[in-house]
Amino acid sequence: MPRPLDNITILDLTHVLAGPYCSMILSDLGARVIKVERPGGGDDTRTFPPFKDGESAYFATINHGKESIALDLKAPDDRAIFERLLAQADVLLENFRPGVMQRLGYGWDALHAQYPRLIYGAVSGFGHSGPDALKPAYDMVVQARGGVMSITGEKNREPVRVGASIGDIVAGMFLGHGILAALLDVQKTGEGKFVDVAMLDSQLALLEHAIAITSVTGEAPQPSGARHPSITPFETFHASDGLFVIAAGNDALFARLCDVLQLPLAGDARFASNPARCDNARLLKRLIEAVTLEDTKAHWIALLTEAGIPTGPIQTVDQVLKDPQILARNMVVDVLDENGRPEYLSAGNPIKMSGLPDPATRPPAPRLDGSRAQILAWLEEVERQQPA
Repeated sequence: MPRPLDNITILDLTHVLAGPYCSMILSDLGARVIKVERPGGGDDTRTFPPFKDGESAYFATINHGKESIALDLKAPDDRAIFERLLAQADVLLENFRPGVMQRLGYGWDALHAQYPRLIYGAVSGFGHSGPDALKPAYDMVVQARGGVMSITGEKNREPVRVGASIGDIVAGMFLGHGILAALLDVQKTGEGKFVDVAMLDSQLALLEHAIAITSVTGEAPQPSGARHPSITPFETFHASDGLFVIAAGNDALFARLCDVLQLPLAGDARFASNPARCDNARLLKRLIEAVTLEDTKAHWIALLTEAGIPTGPIQTVDQVLKDPQILARNMVVDVLDENGRPEYLSAGNPIKMSGLPDPATRPPAPRLDGSRAQILAWLEEVERQQPA
């Protein structure tokens, strides 16, 4: 079955996570992704644990289904191959610091002049403008500087990094959005676009409630643990055998929660509205837990679910990988090895679209320079078919 980005070719010079995450999304949507890696070592994540049979699971689960060619963009012969690839590409992705591609002769202005339809996607720590554009950054740096760490963790304790690498992943997602918009635009205008995504900018885009709180009150929110700062009750609660979550996000759900727990609180002025519940959040938590501590997580989750109240367990990753709902949505897939056998587990494609194939397996990740022969053969074929 055709996929939305069939016939789109992406030259992917990115490494580690933000850029490869973007190209993984585009690959799942049908694009052909050719990783242009540095000779000798390739993408840094090839050396990231955990390993299986000497290969990085980290690399494999982000780069499955892509192709690899190793090119030294300072070497004349490799530059010639790269320029042949540019002539056939729809999109170029890179995540170098600003200025690196220009020094190689492949900056946006030079490429746009030679390949006007080419879309140029760049993801970097701080973007291609501003006083800090040339500074290096990693996920940890932008989570810290972008404000996310300041609201993550428990009250009156040191800030902590979000467990997932959201500095990279969110930037990769925004870059994917930008590339898709540019692909639509080039169909209308014939002109490729420069898509500039900064990891720091992307962190700010996550702070929807934190910015609202700060702008209205003049005070920056502090870490609130698992509790939402603007909705109550919306956090973890203790049962007799551990924690689970309740998210009663409006007055009707709170009244229903009170019925299930047999707590006469819905008409209490201290809890009658969401602002009042937020003002009295600690007291409300104690009153709720006085009931929930009397039985198990499974007991309360079953009762609350039956009543239509959003609730759920706090699952470990091994439990998530066995969750029936997640499995039903094909969100755990096998990445195959070169012999077609399942080798790694990976997250599936969360974009479910009518007519978009969603197989239970993914092709293997490429070995460094392992696609050179087929890429060069493809170049020769398309060049032969083009008019002189």
